[in-house]
Amino acid sequence: MENGTKKVWHFQAAANGAANGNGNGKARSKAAVATIREVRFALMDNLNKEDQRPLIELGHGDPSSFPCFRTDSAAEDAIVDAVRSGKFNSYGPSAGILPARRAIAGYLNNGLPYELSPEDVFMTLGCAHAIEVTLTTLARPGSNILLPRPGYPYYDACAANRNLEVRHYGLLSDHGWEVDLEAVESLTDHNTAAIVIVNPGNPCGNVYSYEHLKKIAETARKLGILVIADEVYGHLAFGSNPFVAMGVFGSIAPVITLGSISKRWIVPGWRLGWLVISDPNNVLRNSGFVDLIRGSLNTSPDPPTFIQAVDLCYERLEDIACITCPKKPEGSMFAMVKLECSELEGIKDDMDFCLKLAKEESVIILPGTTVGQKGWLRITFAIEPATLEVALGRIKAFCERHAKNKNKQ
Repeated sequence: MENGTKKVWHFQAAANGAANGNGNGKARSKAAVATIREVRFALMDNLNKEDQRPLIELGHGDPSSFPCFRTDSAAEDAIVDAVRSGKFNSYGPSAGILPARRAIAGYLNNGLPYELSPEDVFMTLGCAHAIEVTLTTLARPGSNILLPRPGYPYYDACAANRNLEVRHYGLLSDHGWEVDLEAVESLTDHNTAAIVIVNPGNPCGNVYSYEHLKKIAETARKLGILVIADEVYGHLAFGSNPFVAMGVFGSIAPVITLGSISKRWIVPGWRLGWLVISDPNNVLRNSGFVDLIRGSLNTSPDPPTFIQAVDLCYERLEDIACITCPKKPEGSMFAMVKLECSELEGIKDDMDFCLKLAKEESVIILPGTTVGQKGWLRITFAIEPATLEVALGRIKAFCERHAKNKNKQ
């Protein structure tokens, strides 16, 4: 108060798109609320504080939080040696230091029909940063991007924050969660910039075959769009389909590959990722796209074995009447399962199921709504098998307690 008048401050939070001069503020807010982190916090808030049983967390993708998953000592020793050398304490190039870029290029060259160079590699602050840089580069006025449903909601949030229109294509649950290519073609227009695929899949746990990936590349070429391949789980494929890098098809359509060390080395907190251009025909360089990536960057051990946990998770889920797993996971660390709310008393939808499960059983799983698949659930199986078995037992008990026909359980 000055002389009886109220002080006026000339700043405020952007609302209804005021910050960017458009009406997408509500969309940005909605996207932020839909992130996995926000939903997990809501579920945690619904826990019964009087329940003495330990919380079992099956809703996140961070195996490092469990004692049985620890990175290899060689990785820890490498970090210690780098710090003690005193050679890496100064600012580095925005695209990353040359030894790191050279190492990533050499690592990803395995299986490619052409050779990547360090110039094709851009180091990022984790894969999330790689997503942000890529979508920032694509976000010209009026442009749109194709995202999978169900999918990883961080893409939706990033796109909304960059005024990039999102169009969702379906994944076919009865065909191994393959991309609905007919839907992709129907959604595309002259403003469509790219299609995002996540392989191995988050949240579906699928691994695409060579043949299907080739069809995706051919469709992208036909439509004149690039492919953004999120391959964070590339070393977590353990089913009948071996993992094939999308970059194999870079000569058909340009590919941007996103990855990180977080899942393979079980160190998500180290925040080291990359963005790699797989484009032997130089479509992206000739169009100036690579220069835009550089501009955006200027401003801004063996994998763990999950097979035992996968088998356990799949078998126990098959024994729960109201839950159906259409396909045994073959990659990543997640299973998508269908929830039959019609078989349960007092459960409205997948979010209601997860909130009440957290409160009654101290188990956190992710509602499918969060990843764009209402009526489904995403369950993480990157956890000690004994703890996973306890969690699945609690889920079964919860379903039996809420079953409409308890005598049939």
